Amino acid sequence: MPEVTIELIKVLRERTGAGIMDCKRALQENGGDVEKAVDFLREKGIAKAASKATRIAAEGLTAVSICEKCGKAIIVEVNCETDFVSSSEKFHKLVEDVVDVLFTKQPATLDEAKRLTATLFTDATVSMGEKLDLRRYVIVAKKVGQAFGSYIHMGGKISVLVLLSKPCDELAKPLAMHIAANNPVYIDLKDVPSADRVREKAIAEAEVKDDPKLQGKPDQVKAMIVEKKVDKTLSTSCLVLQNYLMDDTKTVGQILKENGLEVVSFIRYQVGEGIAKREAE
Repeated sequence: MPEVTIELIKVLRERTGAGIMDCKRALQENGGDVEKAVDFLREKGIAKAASKATRIAAEGLTAVSICEKCGKAIIVEVNCETDFVSSSEKFHKLVEDVVDVLFTKQPATLDEAKRLTATLFTDATVSMGEKLDLRRYVIVAKKVGQAFGSYIHMGGKISVLVLLSKPCDELAKPLAMHIAANNPVYIDLKDVPSADRVREKAIAEAEVKDDPKLQGKPDQVKAMIVEKKVDKTLSTSCLVLQNYLMDDTKTVGQILKENGLEVVSFIRYQVGEGIAKREAE
């Protein structure tokens, strides 16, 4: 068995972040060759990642990056299992590297994005010992005359990317901050999908039917009440109808109109939203 020096172990640890005994074994198994030992640990990392497949990765970070030169922006969410790992320098570096790869390669699908970043996640699994996952991403391209706004809240727990109809430095970040705080789903009522309106209408119809004060009202009046209920409920999720975070005497729509501005689209990512977290045993 080849001699494995402390210096070689140190080099391998710095390369992979693996434990001392894992590094020693990898070097022994590969004749003291650091490069082969790195590959060995990466292969072990793949095995570890597979064994963690049933774990829940609901912590992590979101991030936004804007490239004015190429006219594109990206928003991503990368997950891990614990807050402890998500706050580490290694995990922050992983997120930065993922953003760089996706910006450079411009993958069209999440599957493609995961293939392109597979090595990054394999190495990070070896180093951090948790289930890690590229959960989602969107790359947005702006047209001539349009502009981006962005905001990252709580170090990456929430990120927002907004596309505006024209540059407006005074509102680009504040609008993104508003979206982060108020969590709108749509831009306006006209943007609500028909399926969402149908669902809300069914709820409103049931409420009207069960309201004794409305039993004697004509069907036409009841139908109008239903529509008003639906619009009122959905309006709380519409960006332009919400009271503006920085001036609650006005709606976002009024602020936009005063500045001759439109929100073309927005994306809001919050770490772990929609993921069922396992309760502590």
